[in-house]
Amino acid sequence: MVTHVPAEAHGDERGALLSFVEEQRGGIRRAVLGLTEEQAASRPTASELSLSGLIKHVAEVELQWLRLAQQRPNEKQRTRDTWAEGFRLAGDETVPGMLEFWASVAKETEEFIRSVPSLDDTFPLPPAPWFPKDGRVSMRWMLLHLIRETARHAGHADIIRESLDGKGAFDLVALEQGGGV
Repeated sequence: MVTHVPAEAHGDERGALLSFVEEQRGGIRRAVLGLTEEQAASRPTASELSLSGLIKHVAEVELQWLRLAQQRPNEKQRTRDTWAEGFRLAGDETVPGMLEFWASVAKETEEFIRSVPSLDDTFPLPPAPWFPKDGRVSMRWMLLHLIRETARHAGHADIIRESLDGKGAFDLVALEQGGGV
């Protein structure tokens, strides 16, 4: 555990789950602290992943799950042909712009989750070979999935950042808090 997730108010399951999602978002956001656009876009490991691409990917994935839960069309929906574009910044996209977009998605996620009548409410899964036919999941499942997905990529971000300049997660927490490294 790199940062402490505050205990929820008694019975505030939504708050607890949202806090754990936010903790993992923070790990990815901190991974780009002090980097140039070029450093954030670099791929210093054998992986195809970059820090800026990870930010774009997790922001778009969170938006996708939010839109599924809201049962609304996703304005950033990827197709098989555009899938790879979800892992790299293109055109006039920048790290600050992508972080701002992600912050707006995170705010909308929290507002939506706080507004649903119950975390037991469900929504349909999209057709995909890895999902059961006519499958449904709860709002709780969605939040747990976002924690898992974001945490997985926070780990990727840790490795990429350490490969760039040796700064680990604890160094970046100190840098974020003004303690320097």
